[in-house]
Amino acid sequence: MSLKGKTLFITGASRGIGLAIALKAAADGANIAIAAKTVDPHPKLEGTIHTAAAAVEKAGGRALPIAADVRDETSVKSALD
Repeated sequence: MSLKGKTLFITGASRGIGLAIALKAAADGANIAIAAKTVDPHPKLEGTIHTAAAAVEKAGGRALPIAADVRDETSVKSALD
C-alpha cells in the first residue's frame, strides 16, 4: 500500500518512535500532521514539532506541526481552534 498523497496524524512525533514513523511515511510521499507538546527545545532532549516538520519535509513529505498534549483535553481543543 502506497502512502503517497495520504495524510497521517502522528502523536508524539517530535522525537523517538513517532518521528521515525513520520520520516518513513514522508519518504513514501505522505503528508504528516505532527502533534506533540514540544514546541520549545528541551535542554536534555533533542527535537521539537518544528524540527520534526523540517525533517519530514526534507524526507519528501509535507508537514503540519500541531502543538498539543493529547493527554489533556483542553490542550487538544486549543490546538483545534
